[in-house]
Amino acid sequence: MTQTHPELEAEQAYVEHAYDCLETSRVAAWRMRDMHEADLGGTFQARFERNAVDEALVKRLTELDLGNAALVFGRIDRESPDVTAPEAFHIGRLAVADEDREPVVIDWRAPVAEPFYRATGRDPMGLVRRRHFVVDGRQVLGLEDELFGDGHLGVGVDDGLASSPRANLRGYSTLIASLERGRTGTLGDIVATIQAEQDEIIRSPQAGVLVVQGGPGTGKTVVALHRAAYLLYTHRFPLEDQGVLVVGPNRVFLRYIEQVLPSLGEAGIEQVVLSDLVPDVRCSAPESEDVARVKGSDDMSRVIDRAIRDRERPIREDVTFPFRSGYVRLRAAEVERIVRGARRGQRRHNAARRHVEHEIWSALAANWHDADVSPLDVRDELRGRFDVRELLERVWPVLTPAELLHDLFGSRALLRSAGRGVLTDDEIELLYRARSPEVADVSWTVADAALLDDAREALGPKVNRAGKIDDADEIRTYGHIVVDEVQDLSPMELKMVARRSLNGSLTVVGDIAQATGPSAPRHWDDVLQYLPSRREPRVIGLSVGYRIPAQIMELANRVMRVAAPGLRAPESVRVGESDPLVVCAGTDIHRAVVREAAQLANELSGGSIAIVAADDECDDIAAALDEAGVAFGRAASGLAKGITLVPVSVVKGLELDGVIVVEPASIVASSTRGMRSLFVALTRSTRRLVVVHAQPLPASMQPTLLATS
Repeated sequence: MTQTHPELEAEQAYVEHAYDCLETSRVAAWRMRDMHEADLGGTFQARFERNAVDEALVKRLTELDLGNAALVFGRIDRESPDVTAPEAFHIGRLAVADEDREPVVIDWRAPVAEPFYRATGRDPMGLVRRRHFVVDGRQVLGLEDELFGDGHLGVGVDDGLASSPRANLRGYSTLIASLERGRTGTLGDIVATIQAEQDEIIRSPQAGVLVVQGGPGTGKTVVALHRAAYLLYTHRFPLEDQGVLVVGPNRVFLRYIEQVLPSLGEAGIEQVVLSDLVPDVRCSAPESEDVARVKGSDDMSRVIDRAIRDRERPIREDVTFPFRSGYVRLRAAEVERIVRGARRGQRRHNAARRHVEHEIWSALAANWHDADVSPLDVRDELRGRFDVRELLERVWPVLTPAELLHDLFGSRALLRSAGRGVLTDDEIELLYRARSPEVADVSWTVADAALLDDAREALGPKVNRAGKIDDADEIRTYGHIVVDEVQDLSPMELKMVARRSLNGSLTVVGDIAQATGPSAPRHWDDVLQYLPSRREPRVIGLSVGYRIPAQIMELANRVMRVAAPGLRAPESVRVGESDPLVVCAGTDIHRAVVREAAQLANELSGGSIAIVAADDECDDIAAALDEAGVAFGRAASGLAKGITLVPVSVVKGLELDGVIVVEPASIVASSTRGMRSLFVALTRSTRRLVVVHAQPLPASMQPTLLATS
């Protein structure tokens, strides 16, 4: 790669032409939108059509606004019958044509662009040359060529004999230049540097469940997001109407990835944490690991079903109600028959309420001496009475998920009834919590979200008096779902994801070695058993580590061999600037953290830095930073510029220029899978890693060749 490439000026001119064509398209789109906005009259059909056109134009304008992202990043020259003039295609972020509708830039997702990512020396896929652009916006800084055929095996082209991960990479110099750029606090796309093993995942068929197993730094998150963009491009209809859902582990992570899909022209994809999918409640209260483990168990579905059944209760004695000039009697045996029949039906609990009411009105009418009285007559006269409403609510109450669980968890008797034979006495006691005065006062936890969702499915939506179901109460499904850090989801949370799949199409990514949740799986079968099984699932591994320097990965791997024996770590493709630094802090660890943070911020000027510590130590570290006058941010909803203090519980999935890991022994002691949490913390840095400790280090981290201070 060099700036003196003989075709650099010509390629710069071509890129300028592409931007000119893009601007022409943008101006034309604005002009068309202005024309539609000016005409507000006409029939309903005309207005509907104008709105649809306007929506499409707004989407197109969004796509055409690239911000600082590069439009063109590569070129392929394909074999042609005319051997003196191979076909050339410039590959970029989106498709651009000139005024004659001739293609100027090919969208990276188009089939013709596939060889740019997949061609190798063994299988050139018809290419004679692949060119990578080193670009900064619209400025071409350099070119890197890979030649195919006639014995040419350009840099990064697999000749089938190479054994190192570097030998199998395309555009190695361009890739390394991209990896070594400073982090901005948000994840960027890799559309210009996608490697063959990543592209295989991105372009995999939509149907079924695709599992992506990838260690730290392999790019599994960004690959999954690019796959979502690729599927929307390839299957625009019907996926655009069906919707694509991206599920992340926490809000810090969502903030971190929020720019990837918009940068690829796909801004309409819904990105959530699981609790966002539960309406009308906020799930944010803390939860102990033991309680979260019980709530995450698949057994809780049976407990919830039983809790609902316990609320479907016959009366013990006959009751009478005043009616006209006398009384009507409702016999206990008839109510028992009605409840038994409603349970046998296919209706969900709330939907069956209308059936129960109708049967009760019929039973009351049948017990009236005048045969001319109909169930509707009885209903119209009695349904406004308080004692009648009270009876109906006792026999078959209409319930929200929050009401059901609020009552269940606030009553040891209800918990014992629902959990008998399913949960142990200790587990039942863990679920009990003091009842709040009102259901609106309950502090729901993240682990409650999946239980509320399971109850929502089992109860079903409420039915109004006209017999109509509010569509907003139904659980929405999606044409494709992406789940990141899936290894940390409990069985109940996995079922919550599966419930939203329209057709069984999912991309789930994670790393078994980084499983730190209360229900951590031992292998992928533990995850797949709760996901849709219409098609045979596919498990694809990413073996190359792009982000983490080899020296840092070597230290992290020593921890991983203890945390997750038998799992293979990814191979790093680059060597960092320096070895990890281990600092023994003596008696004042907070002062040492402040000192190292200030020094690292000075060395990585303009870079992103994280101080990662056990959750319960973050407040003390924050106080020390404040006292020393060191500017920093807290990872409440995202990464701050400069230094960010990040609890180890939310650091997973993030990448930063420099990371300071504080007191590994405390991180290990913070949970039953603390060694895995430590492995996660050690694998967040792309450049510099500092470990500060006062307590003895775990045996796997004892300094050997590590730099120490």
